Amino acid sequence: MASLVQKLGKAVKQVAKNKGSNWWYTPHMAAASRAITERIPLVDFFLDVRDARIPLSSECEQLRNFLPSSRHIIVLNKIDLANRSLTKEWMSFFKESKCIAFGVNSHNKENIKEFLNFLQARVRELKKMDLSGHTITLMLVGIPNVGKSALANALHQVGRISAAEKGKLKHAVVSPHPGETKNITSFKIASHPNIYVLDTPGVLPPEVTDDSVCSKLALTGAIRDCVVGEIELAQYFLSILSLSDEYKKWGKLSFVEHGQASTNQGASILASSELGKKKDRQYPTDHTQDFIVNNVRRTLFEALSSFAGNVENEEDLTHLTKVEFKFLQRVFHLPVESDEENYGRVATKLLNLYRTGRLGHYTLDHVPKSAWCNSSEMI
Repeated sequence: MASLVQKLGKAVKQVAKNKGSNWWYTPHMAAASRAITERIPLVDFFLDVRDARIPLSSECEQLRNFLPSSRHIIVLNKIDLANRSLTKEWMSFFKESKCIAFGVNSHNKENIKEFLNFLQARVRELKKMDLSGHTITLMLVGIPNVGKSALANALHQVGRISAAEKGKLKHAVVSPHPGETKNITSFKIASHPNIYVLDTPGVLPPEVTDDSVCSKLALTGAIRDCVVGEIELAQYFLSILSLSDEYKKWGKLSFVEHGQASTNQGASILASSELGKKKDRQYPTDHTQDFIVNNVRRTLFEALSSFAGNVENEEDLTHLTKVEFKFLQRVFHLPVESDEENYGRVATKLLNLYRTGRLGHYTLDHVPKSAWCNSSEMI
């Protein structure tokens, strides 16, 4: 996998060096970076939003020089997509590093309520020291596509309901594509005292030098797929899957054809009945259907379980991913065309299933053996 990571990293770094890029550290992103830096000393709390799958790789460069502080809160977003046990290890790591951290799933209302209660408790602590009664401002800061806008919306919606406030809700624009938020926008999330959260544009550093970090950012969607290519990213995911134990959970799954379990593996993929043809017209290309996701899992399990090579060997691993691509063409019911064209479609569907958690939960960053800072001073 090392050569693939190097290839992905090279592609990312090449775009970063290209000052003519229409999205990497554009004048707009540079201006947003300056605006965020100017506001950090003025806000009451800044929420350092990261992707729970890559807690270190998704660290915002602008915040690296900030010591642990009671006003600096690390928010591990998308915990529903990360490995649960490793998320716990990361939370312990941040605690040992004297950093305040909280794990969130922006789509889980109960979790957001817990997070809002946590923030309000921090605000009450601040109020004990500051009796001015001014409005409290929180600012979300992070790289693209870590879910800042989704988190702002969730806090705003839950906060407004809790405060029993009426009126049309203002929403941040949420997109699966990085770099969609263009301006700093304010959302009210609580009353008595009034608390507002600022949603900011995602900002990448002018350059990223580590190939592994580049690859992880690309796979999790912080960098646009076109930079490195969807096929290469899908191969990278399949390599990660092959080296994990995640696929072993799928051993008991059966192949399913349109919601009906099949005892004939070949027939379940290739054959069709009149009922099957009718349902094919209903779900011709929808790879998110449960029966297709089930078949993807089973196909990957069988490919990995029957593989006679060594997944630790890069050449063997490359061969395995090619075999998996061929099998997945049939599972996704792609028309018989050139492999190259079909591979692109397979990659698109596979990446979508990975990024939505349908193919398991992966934490790509390893927890360091020791805390990165030992400062116990809380500012």
